[in-house]
Parts: sequence; C-alpha cells; structure tokens
Amino acid sequence: MAGKGQVLGESLLGEEEEEEEEVDPGPPQIDPATGQVIPRPKKKKRRVNKMGRRKLLENLSNKPTDFQIRVKVLEARQLQGGNIQPVAKVTVANQTKQTRVKKSTNSPSWNEAFFFNFKKSPADLMDELVEFKVFNSKKLRSDSLIGSFKCDVGMVYLEPRHSFLHKWLLLSDPEDTMSGAKGYLKVCVCVIGPGDEAPSFKPVASEESDDIESNLLRPAGVQLQPATFTLKLYRAEDIPRMDSAFMQGVKKVFGIGEEQKELVDPYFVFSFAGKEVQSKIMYNNDHPDWNQILKIGIQFPSMCERLKFIVRDWDRVTDDDTIGTNILATSLISSSAGSGPEDDQFDSFLPTFGPSFVNFYGSTREYSDLPDEYDDLNLGKGEGVAYRGRALVEIQTTLGELPEVPVEDINNDDILRVQKFMRRRKYKLHAAFLNATMVSAIDAPVEFEVSIGNYGNKLDENTAPCPSTTQPTNAVFDGCHYYFLPWSGTKPCVVVESSWEDISFRLEGLNLLLKIIDTLEANIEQVRIGIKAKLPTPELAQLLISLLDQLEQDCRKKLPEPTPGRHVSNELDRLTRDYREFELETIANNVIKLKTSATDVLEAMAEVENYLQILKNIAKEPQNSMPDVVIWMISGDKRLAYYRIPANEVLWSQNPDYIGRLCGRLQTLQLKFPGLKAEKEKVSEVPAMLRTKIWLGLANEDDAWHRMQTEGELAVYAETYENQCNIPVVGWTKKGPLGRPKWSDSQGKCSLPRESFEPPPGWRWEGDWYVSPELSMLFDKDAGHKTYMEECYEMHSRLPGTSWGPATRPWTDVKGDEMAPKDSVDLPPGWVWEDVWQIDLSRAVDEEGWEYCVESTMGGYGPVEKRYHLCRRRRWVRTRKLVEDAKQKKHKLIQEKKIEEAAEGWEYAPLFNLKFHATERTMDMVRRRRWHRKMICEKKGADCYFAMKFEGKKKDEDDKEDFNAAYAAPRMFLTFKKPFKYQMRAYIYQARDLLAGDETGLSDPYARLSFLTQSSVTEKKEKSLCPTWDQTLIFEELEIYGDPRAIEENPPEVMIELFDYDKFGSNEFLGRTKAVPMVKLDPADARMPVLQWYPISRGQEDGGELLAAFELFLVPDKNASMESLLAGSDLPFLPPKKGDLFLVPNGIRPVMQRTAIEVLCWGVRNMQKFQLSAVTSPSIEFECGGHVQESNVIKSTKKNPNFTENILFFDVMLPREELYMPPMNIRVRDHRQFGRKPTVGIHVLKSLEEFRCDPVQAELAEDDDGVQGGLVNGGRGGEHVIDMPAEERKVEPDPVVDEEIDWWSKYYASTGQTHKCKKYIEKGQDKIEVYQTHLEDVDFTNGFSDFCSTFELQRGKDEEDEESSVVGEFKGGFKVYPLPPDPNDEMPSKVFTNLPSSTPEECIVRVYVICGIDFQPNDTSGLADPYIEIILGNKKISDRDNYKPNTIDPVFGQMFELTTMLPVQKDLTIRIKDYDIISSDDVIGETTIDLENRYLSKVRATCGLQKSYCIAGVNQWRDCIKPRQILENYCKQNHVSGPHFYGNNSVKVGKKIHNLADYEPNKPVDPNVGPADERLALHVLHTLPMVKEHVETRPLFNPIQPGIEQGKIQMWVDIFPKSLGPPGPPFNIEARKAKDYVLRIIIWNTVDVVLDEESITGEKMSDIYVKGWVSGIDEKQKTDVHYRSLDGEGNFNWRFIFPFSYVPAEQVMEVRKKEHFWSLDETVQHLQPNIVIQVWDNDKFSMDDFLGTVSLNLNAMPMPAKKASSCKVSMLPDITTGSEVKLVSLFEQKRLRGFWPVYNDDTGTRTLTGKVEMEMELVSVEEAEERPAGQGQEEPNMNPKLDPPKRPETSFLWFTSPWKTLRYIIWRNYKWYFIGFLVLLLILLLVFLFLYSFPGEVSQWIVNG
Repeated sequence: MAGKGQVLGESLLGEEEEEEEEVDPGPPQIDPATGQVIPRPKKKKRRVNKMGRRKLLENLSNKPTDFQIRVKVLEARQLQGGNIQPVAKVTVANQTKQTRVKKSTNSPSWNEAFFFNFKKSPADLMDELVEFKVFNSKKLRSDSLIGSFKCDVGMVYLEPRHSFLHKWLLLSDPEDTMSGAKGYLKVCVCVIGPGDEAPSFKPVASEESDDIESNLLRPAGVQLQPATFTLKLYRAEDIPRMDSAFMQGVKKVFGIGEEQKELVDPYFVFSFAGKEVQSKIMYNNDHPDWNQILKIGIQFPSMCERLKFIVRDWDRVTDDDTIGTNILATSLISSSAGSGPEDDQFDSFLPTFGPSFVNFYGSTREYSDLPDEYDDLNLGKGEGVAYRGRALVEIQTTLGELPEVPVEDINNDDILRVQKFMRRRKYKLHAAFLNATMVSAIDAPVEFEVSIGNYGNKLDENTAPCPSTTQPTNAVFDGCHYYFLPWSGTKPCVVVESSWEDISFRLEGLNLLLKIIDTLEANIEQVRIGIKAKLPTPELAQLLISLLDQLEQDCRKKLPEPTPGRHVSNELDRLTRDYREFELETIANNVIKLKTSATDVLEAMAEVENYLQILKNIAKEPQNSMPDVVIWMISGDKRLAYYRIPANEVLWSQNPDYIGRLCGRLQTLQLKFPGLKAEKEKVSEVPAMLRTKIWLGLANEDDAWHRMQTEGELAVYAETYENQCNIPVVGWTKKGPLGRPKWSDSQGKCSLPRESFEPPPGWRWEGDWYVSPELSMLFDKDAGHKTYMEECYEMHSRLPGTSWGPATRPWTDVKGDEMAPKDSVDLPPGWVWEDVWQIDLSRAVDEEGWEYCVESTMGGYGPVEKRYHLCRRRRWVRTRKLVEDAKQKKHKLIQEKKIEEAAEGWEYAPLFNLKFHATERTMDMVRRRRWHRKMICEKKGADCYFAMKFEGKKKDEDDKEDFNAAYAAPRMFLTFKKPFKYQMRAYIYQARDLLAGDETGLSDPYARLSFLTQSSVTEKKEKSLCPTWDQTLIFEELEIYGDPRAIEENPPEVMIELFDYDKFGSNEFLGRTKAVPMVKLDPADARMPVLQWYPISRGQEDGGELLAAFELFLVPDKNASMESLLAGSDLPFLPPKKGDLFLVPNGIRPVMQRTAIEVLCWGVRNMQKFQLSAVTSPSIEFECGGHVQESNVIKSTKKNPNFTENILFFDVMLPREELYMPPMNIRVRDHRQFGRKPTVGIHVLKSLEEFRCDPVQAELAEDDDGVQGGLVNGGRGGEHVIDMPAEERKVEPDPVVDEEIDWWSKYYASTGQTHKCKKYIEKGQDKIEVYQTHLEDVDFTNGFSDFCSTFELQRGKDEEDEESSVVGEFKGGFKVYPLPPDPNDEMPSKVFTNLPSSTPEECIVRVYVICGIDFQPNDTSGLADPYIEIILGNKKISDRDNYKPNTIDPVFGQMFELTTMLPVQKDLTIRIKDYDIISSDDVIGETTIDLENRYLSKVRATCGLQKSYCIAGVNQWRDCIKPRQILENYCKQNHVSGPHFYGNNSVKVGKKIHNLADYEPNKPVDPNVGPADERLALHVLHTLPMVKEHVETRPLFNPIQPGIEQGKIQMWVDIFPKSLGPPGPPFNIEARKAKDYVLRIIIWNTVDVVLDEESITGEKMSDIYVKGWVSGIDEKQKTDVHYRSLDGEGNFNWRFIFPFSYVPAEQVMEVRKKEHFWSLDETVQHLQPNIVIQVWDNDKFSMDDFLGTVSLNLNAMPMPAKKASSCKVSMLPDITTGSEVKLVSLFEQKRLRGFWPVYNDDTGTRTLTGKVEMEMELVSVEEAEERPAGQGQEEPNMNPKLDPPKRPETSFLWFTSPWKTLRYIIWRNYKWYFIGFLVLLLILLLVFLFLYSFPGEVSQWIVNG
C-alpha cells in the first residue's frame, strides 16, 4: 500500500517521462520495514513524478456515465500444486466471469477476454474492487482456491492509458498469509470511459523472454506479509439527532419518562479493501465514549487505497442510517521507500494516524421526520454541506500478524494517554459582511450564519447562543434584475467563540505550502503568457530565472514546529514534517541545478510543472481536526445555500508566512445550493454573492482582527424588539394576544425586556437605548438610479353576482399598500417623465391587462376570470429619468433628514411570521420596532454575552426558554463614516459559441451584469450564437465603503450572466462568467484595459466565451483637499454613442484590417429530415463579422449534393489580432414550396486561424515553384544528363511461390511478429505501414481536409440526454488572407483554383477486412460469432454464412468489391454483427469511412502506393494506373513542371533530378519487378506526401453505448474511378490454413523413477506407466504398466500417436473442438504445440499416484540428454532461468531421441522424480500414410517395428499369476527361510525317527545280541 506508486507503473504520472536505464542490475533489494522492493537508483532523477497518485482521484464526478472494464486473462505460471485443473475467476464490482478449465497443468494458458459494462458515477466506480482468483476445479469447493489478487478500479484508472498491460499478478492466499506466493497470473485490465481509446491487448512482439520481475504488480521475491490495521476508537462528539421524539412524547404523557435522552444511537464502522468491522452501539448518546480497538487484517502491501470511517445510527425497525462518512487515503498517512541510497533517501513508514479527531460532514443537522433529500452527502458523495460530528481515533499498522479478535476494549493507560490530545483552547471566528448581492431569497428576511463545527449553529438547541448571524434584512431590488441587502454604511459582523485542540502547527505548515504553490502558479502563468505572446528569449529567460529564484527562496523557508507546552504532536506529524522538509530540500537543490543546466524554456517549464505537482502532493493535511467554516444563507427558518471554507485558509498566525491565504482578506464568495439538487433541477440562479472578511484565531489574539479593521469602526450593540398588536377599538397595544413577549429577540422566541439587560463584566453602556429602524425600510425606491420605472396597481373588486367597481383602495403598490391615483404620483425633484402611463401587458394578464384573484391580500393572481374571483388589478407603469443639479442635491439631503426624523421605526405585518414592511396597511395586525444600545469594551477579551436578570419568575413557564433567554447575544457592526463614489464601465464587445436556446439552434442572447448593488443589461441580438454587442455599460454612483487602496488591491467581482430572450415564458439561462475590473484611483491613469475572453459555463458544461473588459474609476470629489485621494482629475469622456447605446471606445476595441475570406462551398451531405420531410434543395448562408454571403441552391441532393458554383468571396474589415476574430457562422436553409426557407442546420466555426494563408502573388503563379503539395528536397540537381541506354530485361515471373510467403507474411513482417514470417523477412521483401489508428488520424493526412473539410451541422437546443444533435455535414473550405488597405490596389489572385469536377463519379470500391481485435462479446460464454456486413449507399453485402464461431479476435481475411457513385453514396459502413440462430443478430459495432474525402484528397488516399512495382507475385501492382501516370497527374494538379524522363533511369520533377541508381544501388531483390521508368516514378512518388500501402485499425462503436469502443478492426479500402480503366488484380488475403501433422512418440524406457509403494515384503517399488497428451487436444494415451519396478526402471517400447493441425508460418497449433455437447460450432483455438508426458504409479484399489511430469513446446524444446546420468531438471527452461537453456524445434529437427527429466513441484520447487527415454518423430499426414505405424504395439507395427519390452521376470501383477508370485515374490525373498525350515524339519524328523525307533532298535539289538 505504501509503496504502490512505485511498484505499479514506475511513475503514475510518468507518461511524459523518458525511459531510464537501471544503473545496477541484480536481484531486487527488500526494505525490511515495509517488505517493499527498494527501487533501483536511476541515472535520471525519477522521484519527481512519484507522487501522482494522491492528486488524480480527487474531484471525480457523481454523474452516472457508461464505463466498460475489459479484462484479459492470459496465462498463469508456477501455480502451487502439481497436477491440477486450474480455472480463473474475475470479479469486478459484483459481476463475476470465469475462464475455461485447463487440464492437468500448473502453467495454464487461457487467453480469454471478459467485458464488464457499468453505468455508474466515476466516484463510485473507482472504489469498486477488481479481484482475480485461481481455483483448482478438481478439489472440493471449500479448499479449491489456489490464490487471489485484488486491487481497486481507481488504481487501474491512474495508470497510463487507464490500463495494466501484460502485467503479472502475484497470487497469494488471503487466509494463510505467511505462505507466500501461490503462483503468478498474467493479465491485461483497462477501464474505458466515453471517448477513451481502448489500448490493444495484443501481445508485444518482444515479449518472448517474458520478464516477470519487471512487470510484476507485487515485486518478485517479496512475500505479501500479513498485517493488521489497528484503529483505536476513543470517542465522538456533536453527533446530530437522528430519531423522532415520538416515543419520548408518549412516555411523557404517561409519566414514565426518565430524563431527556439524546435521540441517536451511534455505532462506528471501519472499512478497508472490502472488509469492515463495527464498534458497539451506544444507545441514546450523542457524545459516545466507545473506547474500543477495531482491527482489520490485510495483506501488506495492499493494492487498495482508501480507509473509510462511517458513523451510523442504529434503528430498531428500519435500516440503519448513515450519519457521516470520512475517507482517508492511505498514501497521505504512509510513505513508500525513497529513491535510492545515494539520494540520502527518505525512509518509508507504515500507515499511522493520530490520535486525532476526524470530522464528518454531510447533510444539514436539523432533524426532520421526512426523508432527507441530501442523504447521499452522508455517504461521502458530493461535498458535505454541514458538520455532523467528529471522532477521536488512532491508527497503527503492525506487520507479520493477523488479528485474533476484531474488536476489543482499550486499556485504561491508553485512555489516559490520549487525554493530552484533547486539551482545548478558545478560538474566535470573526466575519464582517460588506455586501450581499444577487440574493435569490426575496420572500422573507435574509440572514447569514457563520459556524465552525457546531458553534454558531443557530438552529441547534444544544449550543450556547452567540452573535453568529447577521440581522435579518429584506432584500431590495437593484433597479434592473437582482436583489441586494441594503446594509449601506453599517456592515454586520459576527463572532463565534469555539474551543478546539490547538493544531496551529499543522495548519500553518499547510498554509506555508499553499502560499508557495500560489506564488509558483502565478509565476508559471506569467511565463506562459510570455510564451504565448512570443516574447524574445532573453525576456522569457529573465522571467524563468526570477520564477526559479523565488521558488528556491520559498522552498528554503522553515516549516513550523510544534511548541512544547502549547502543541501536542503525534508520530504522523513528525514523519510528515520530515517528509515535507526532505521534499522541499530536494526541490531547492533541483532548482539550483536547473538554473545552471536549463537550455530550453519549455523543457524547464515541464520540470517546474513537476515541482508544482510534488508541492501539491505534500500540501495535504490528513490530521486537520479543526472543522471547516461554513456560511449559510437562512431565510425564515430554512437553510437555502452555503459555502464551506477550510479553517486553515482563514487562520491567523504571528508569522506572516503562515497566515491563511484568506485570513482577514476581502473575498467574494458565490454561495452554492446544497447537494446535487441544483444540477438535477437545472437551477440556474446564483443563491447569493457575498463579499466578506473572515478571521479565525486564538481568542487572546483577536486584537489582530480589530487592528485590521482600519477602515470602519467596530461597534457592539444590545438589541431587543418592542412588539405590539392592533386590537379593534383599543388600537396598538402591548397587551392582549401578542403570541410573543412584549420585548423579544427578532424571532420572538425569548423575552428580552430592555431593563433586564445588564452589561456583561468588562463592558459598559455608551448612551441610551434608541430606535434603530431596519435598513431596508428606509430605502428610497429610486436610490442610486438614473432611470426608474414608477408602477401602481389599479384595483377593482365586486361582491358575488355584481359587476366590477373600484375597490376600497383603488390604487396600491405591488405589496397592496394604498397609493395616490396614478395621475397624482409626484415627480421627485431632479427627475423628468420619459413617457406616459401605460398598462403593462407583458405579464400573465388578459387583453385589457387585468389579473384576477379571490382576495387581494392572499395573492395568487391569474389571467382568466372565474365567477368566484372577487378582486382584480392591473399594473400601470411609467418611466422617469434623473436630471439633477446641485440645488436638487441639497433638496435631497433635507428630504433624507426628514425621513430620519419621521421614522418612529415601526414595521408592520399581518402576522408576526410574515414579511414586515414600512408603512401601515389595513390588514396589518402586528407591528414591532428595533431598539439598540451601544456597548464599549473595557477589559480585553471579556465575553459580551448578557446574563439576563429576571424577577418573579413564574413556575409554570418552560425552563428551556429561560435558559435561552439567560444568555442573549448582542449584534455587532462595522460602521463606516461615508462611502466613496465610483463609476464602473463595462465594455462588452462580443461572445462566441454560446449555447443554443431555441429550437432553431440559435439564441437571442443578451448579457446581464451585476456589480455590487447595481445591475445592467445589454441589448439583445437576434438569432445568433456569436453576438457582437459592441456596447459600454456605465454603472454610475456606485457607493463602496472602505479604503480605495484596499479596493484597488482586491476589487469586487463583476458577474456576467447570459440569457436567451424568449418572447413567451422566462428567458433561458445560457451561462455565466466572472471578471475583475481594472481599478483606477486617478481617472487620468493612462493604462488601458485589454479585451479578454472569459470562459462561460452553465453548470458542468462549457457555454462559449465572452470578449469584454472592465474599468472601475474612483469619482473625484470637487471639494476635496489636494492631498486626498479624491483630488483627481475629471473622469474620462464617455464613449461615443450609437443611438441610445454607448459603443466600446477606440483604444479598447480591436484594430480592424481589410481581409479576404474565400469560401469553397463544395456541397452538403447526409442531411436529415426537417419537420418530417427530406432536405432536397439546400443553400448555405455564411456570416462573418456582420457580412453575409449566400450560395446558390442545389437542385436535388439525391442526384448531386454538390454546388454548381463553388467559390464565394468576402471582402470585409476584420480584427487584425487573431484573438478577437469573429467566428464564421454557417447556416443551411432548405428551399421549400410557398417560399418557405427554414434553417435546417448550423455550424459555428470558432476560429479561422487554421485557414489563414498568404495571398498568392500573381507573378509567382507561373513559376515552377508554386508547389502546393510541397515537393521534398526542391534543391537543384546536376543538370548535365547523359542518356544511358536502358537495359531491357525480360522478367520471368517466378513460378515457385513458397508456401510460407503470402500476403500475411507481409502483414506479420510489418507488425513485427517475425516468428510468423521468417522466410519473407529473409528474402527482404516489401513491408507495409500498419497504423494503430484510422487513416484520418495519421499525421500527414490531416483527416483528408487538405482539399475540403467536413463541418458537422447541428440543430436546435442541445439537451445533454439527446443522442446526437448532428443533422448533416457541410463540405467546404476557407482561406483567409489580408488585402491591401487601398481599394484601388490590385487584388491578389484567388487561392482556390484548379478545382476537380463536382459532378458525380462512378468508382469501384474494394474493402479488405483483415481481422478483429477485442470485440465486445455478445453471448453468455463471453465470446461472439462475428461476421461482416458492408453498407454503401443502398447496397448491402452480408457475409453471414462465413461467420467466425466462438471468438472475439476473429481473423476474417476477406475482400469485398462494390461499385458506387461518389459523392452521392460516400459513406461506407463496415458493421460487425453477432450470428444468432434463434434471435435476430446483434450489432457488435460499426465504423464509417468517408470515401469522398479520400477521393478528393491530394495525398491520394484512393489506393496506397506499394513499396515496389512488381508485375507478379505477392506484391503485384494493384492500382488502375501506373506510377508514371500517377506522377504526371500529381505534377499537373500541383502546378509542378515535369515529369521529364531522360531515358528510363532519370527524371526531372520541378527543379530536382532523380536518378534510379540513387534509389536502387543494388539490383532489386524481387524477381518480379517491372520496368525501370515505372520503378523510378514510384521512387519519386514515395518522396511526396502520399498515402502508402497500409493497414488501418478502426475502432468500432455501438449506438447503445455511445462513445465506448466495442473493439477494433484492421482493414483498408481501395477506390478506383472507372474513368481511369480497370483496376489490377486484388490481393489474396485469405486466412492461412492449418496443415495436418502426426506426432509419433516412442516411449522406450524410464529410469530412476521414484519408488512410491512398499510391497508386502517391505521393498520400495513402483508400478510404472507413462501417460501423454497434446495440451489443448487433451486426448490422453497410456502405455501398459511395468509392474514392480524395484529400481525405477521401466521398459515399454510403446508408441503414442497424436494427430494435430499446425500453422507452420505462425508456429501455432490449431485446435477445433466443441465447448459443450450442445454447442453448435467448434471453437477454434490457436495454442502453443505443447506435449505433456507424465509418469504415474498404478494402484488397483485406490487412485493412481502421480509421480512426475514434463511439458515440452514442440517449437522450443530442450535437447534431450544422450545418457541417463546427464539428464537433470536444469535442462528444462524455467521462469527463473529463462535464457540459459538451448532450445530446438521439432519441426526443424523432425526426430529427436534421448532422455528427458520428469519432475514434481507440489512443494513449489521442482524435484526430479524420474527420466524418460523417448523418441519423437514429426511427420505430415501424407508421410504418415506412406509410412504407417500403429498405436502401442498394434498393427501395423512398423517404422520402426516395436518388440515387446524385455522386462525382468519380476514384472507382473501378483493376483493374476499365483505361480509367478510364488516364484518371484515368495521364493525369492523367503527361500532361506524355506530351506532352513526344510532342513530343520528334516533334522527334527530324523531326531523323531531316531527317538521313535531307537528303543525298539536297541532292544532288538540287545535281544538279538
């Protein structure tokens, strides 16, 4: 896990890195700490890129997209176990597929591909796992797993091209981790998203050696070690309520309630790599102390990246809810080994973390019983909008052991040890709000709340109140469109007190790094602009050197250290700090080197980008336990929009280097709607724009904040509201049914009587209570406006059944307040009327302007009159304009004073929870006014909360309210004396490439600008996506508070929104952009703002660009003293006017130049139907810079879709600078009956840059050099030419064409698969170009746009979900060049000349399809049955009968010939379909080729030029015209003089002479070459930019999964115009056929076989037999058994006969067999010809025992040993000893005889278990028929004849021949016992007889005498 970055792809960003050579080969060295391979030192410094992983997988989208994951399982090696039947399974995100089972091998080769399709969001998909498992299919399921490997999809995605290609995976057993490697599996994996190009899984030619170590995804030789992640989980706090209080309420009623409970039952889940472990559940507890240890066992190093902490809420009935999720990347809390010993490398460390708090974010904290619409945020998807608690955890990793129990309790020592990490300090968070503009909530007062963690959360009952919200204010209309909050000179401030651990040393380090990054990025941008502006090199170098100096200086800055006594740091802090210091040191040293060694600015910039990347990677703080600052906009009780700022950005520090970059600085924030709602519902508005200053620091340092507020005065006020209600008769009174206290807070929640306020300790009152009316109440409607629209509503009412008459209030304003009649509306002094009163009909009203409703106070007006409607109204409007002088200004001041005096400050409303307004209306039942009293702080740092005093508290009041009232928070303001006046000028010039808003595919765009409290709008431009407004908008009388110098440093942003004007309905939003004005404090400032393109975006999509510039002037004050800022000169003159609108002034507007645009208007193609009828008679309208030209009309596109007159000419004034060039708009109209001309397609060409050219000089045109195609080497050759007589050779075509030389040989020779075409290469014949992409993408072809380009036409609104909005194509071209400024000067001649004929041409088209690569499988088996279908115009050729069964990599080898008319039928579609018997055939994918482009192109793509001109053989000339003719045509077409042939061996083209001898110094190799002049012409053509003979690789796409490649085909197309004569013979590209062979193996003997049995008599012996088969065919043959071999020798003289098919040219065996008995077709597989020979021990009553095996590749097998004694295991090639063994091919040798070793590798190492003497002979089927031989020893037993083996007499089966058993087993072993026994018997008999007869004999003897 730690070292993943290196092990994987050497470098994750390393695409742009060069290959470096290793310095020192030799075995990998292992780092003992991590079990990682230490990467070898490189010559070039490589660690720059090492850190990519951290960066790349952030910011992934959450929008579901089509993805495809392709996996190809190639082979396995060294699987554990000897004679096993392996099968591989692949699982990706719960989809599992498996390979075929391979028989009896531990090195199986599968070569099977699997496709997994997903529609998931990238963020989800990257966390899914890819798992490979290999099983032994013979065993019982329970223990059949051999080994497995897993990693996450994100890891694959980070690799170059999102893929692992031909990587070896080290398989291990997840259960038994100490056992080490279980084998290796070779795979390819790639992740393809829409538009990604799929990499080819074809094996690379040079991979013969198969170096496992360099491609291993676990370093070879490193065992995966078991490891344990130990998570110590201490406690959590601030967990939000998750359950309803229903049961609590029930208990309370019945009086069984215990004390109040927290309504949440949290438990903690820790998960990694698919495993998870849970803590115990803490019931009813929002601050649980779990104190548990959670352990997860892993394989280390692991390939997974993310640790997940989840807090869930247990529910008795429903599913458990997720409270929050925190994801921690392991790369942030561990480090892999450094970069080699000489680099004094940084030591690696294992994942370690904490003890530290981790914060959880998610949806808002407020509990509701309804399901939460933002639930996804709690799962870690999307940006969490609110803080949801934090948990104290610690992680350690221990290697070498797995956990015995997953959960245990923490011991007390640890609990005590962690106490010191929980020490809190008091922090203060200050925020001052200067402006709130573009406020979307206008129905209720708006307030802003600032919180950090749970402090400041106004809707949470558990936190103490603090002044964390601004006062609720009604939004005021700004006169144009938006609303703002009228704070004017009193800016609200908030302060939040909170307590957190002091981790400033972490955050300060992060701030330092972020500052370095900011500086570096700004400097890089400067250099970039310099490069763009093409500055001279010395200046660029100067910029670069200063960038490097600054960077070096920054990297030498000291990182902050934890202060003992103040900070508590942990292990990870120390390690991270060391690591950062190491990186900074490295960068600084590299920068010094770069300064001395850099030669090229661009190269140096690439290095600098690398440093930037490293800095970004170390600028992450995993242990940031201080929660983010969140600003919420609240309206009423509803949270509407938010903004999240990381705490470190606003953190204060004593050291200026460590201050957060936004701390105390003025910043503009655009609030966001929570969750994905805005995206889903396409909400276009901005919730609000805020200009704020935020400061966070220790409470005892907050005078730093006060010192910053130099511009205004910070004041603190106590606040309370006086409430009254209106009772009939009595009038306004405080008594009666108020529904809230007489004195209360603004919400009316708690009682705050004025007299109970006492200043808190350390504060005193200044002055008395005074009425402070709400600001928006005083707002003069027309304040700050030059024009104002007066409005009034005429009201009518009626009783049911009567007619309409004037209402009781005949005239009202929009809110329903009574007004004077319209004619007596006073015109304020200084204003004049612009027009008369008019009825406003532009709303939802009837034709007289009336709208109707039931009751006027309820609202809900509609335009249709119903009988129950009792009220109606209509709106009258009249515009007035300001014309003001000094006298009126004075009048205005008096007026203002009056208002102030008159204001009693009451505000009225019908009910307390409705919106208040300033003047009393009839319906108003309640009123209130606001009282303030100023406070002064006497003691620094004193709390400013009021402890209220209450007398006579009633017992029955609710306690809770009193608790809240007991602490009341004051209001704080930043008050400014007076504002400065500014004027802003916005120069809006033009926009381009806007989104289409109307069905026609156009928009009627206008721009709306919002700047602080004003907004303004441009005129609308009809029907254009590239409007040129050329308009200056002037914002007068802007009042901005604060120091102008601060404004200059940090000006407010201008927000520009674009809309499409619609007559009906609301105008459609087209996108927005932001800009910063240039500030001029002195209007005489000579700087000129420059027009710039600002990118417009709408949500996620790109919406074009706006060309504009902005200036902000400080308006000088006539009366100011000379010293002050305001004593500037007058404002510059207003720009010139056109009508009523100001234009963009000269000096800012672009400089114009007379320009010519030539338009080649060739034709239209593939026009789709419009309004259900075909587009048959189109014409095209071109518009550029306001000038329009129209083409003529095509009579009928079906007969000829080209225009008869092709050239149009513009002579226009266009900007000289390319940057400002207007786009070219192309519109296609169809001419229909009755004179209708609908627009049926449009295309906007953003830039004409690529079509710029120099004007053609008239006199040069006749000269030879006017070569447009560009002749290479136009130098002058020697002019003295001696005509040599050409020797004519009669060429005899070679009759013998070697069977191995065919078109495929040429193909394989060109793709580098040399083992398939050895003969061809030896002959040194031609190769062809094999392009890995389509021909249009090859560099020199430029997509065949040299004659004309293809422009896609679109129509209508492009909604993203629609398939594709392309409705046709326009073919044409443009040339742009300057004209002489004087109209009388001679015009340059036209560029478009010599055009080909535009009439249709009949052609023969040959399509050669070679093979398919990685097709998407359509059958359940993971394979397909592809066949080709060709469509051209209305012709369709289906090759269904020749489908290729069961393959996804088919070899087609087919040629199709068709005729066509170009350009009528120009699109050739090659479709690959999947053959199905029952259902209809599915389309796998298709590709389309534009034949017309190839036909018209000057690079002659009709028929690729062959390397040589041959008249026969495999390279026979196939074009319809010969090279000499082609050369003549080329010269004519490109105005090149020539070709002049001098004899046959020399030719002059243009000014260069070519000699045949220069091109062919030796005689041509091929015997079939043609005449010399043709060969020479061909050589000359090869020097020109022309398409050579080639094969192109075209990706296939399927409309079902648009954008995801479904495979590729290799093919090419030839086009032969019939007018040029018949084409040459086509190439034969039929697939190679396999030849049949017979392999005869005679098993003579075995020697030294291990003896596996013990006989009854205790001897070691084996009953040996030999088994053999060709792997893949798997038909096994056995010898007879050699019983009772006592010395490991077996004699057989037995013949195996294996017939098989083999493709000699490709060295593969072809196996055809049915997968299942029900399969329809045989599956064809191409396998290595491997023969397996095994030695077994025969057992009659149990399973036979396996003794040994050997597998030999017939193409590359080791030579056998001549003698048994020299036969060893080391003869066999092995993964580890690849190259030392000499290998031979049986196909060349034909016969081999000798000894081969057999071995067993159950244990994982090969042990020799015997030797087999055999003879192998390979014969073709024909030879086999001539020299027959029988199997075993059957007839015909000949060639050679096999005699029965001479086995020792001991070899027999015991129970079949009892006599032999007696003789050989019993007698042989026990004969001495027998003999001894007999002798003994005889002796005993003699003794017995003696004893028996002795007495008788003796007595007889005595008797006888």
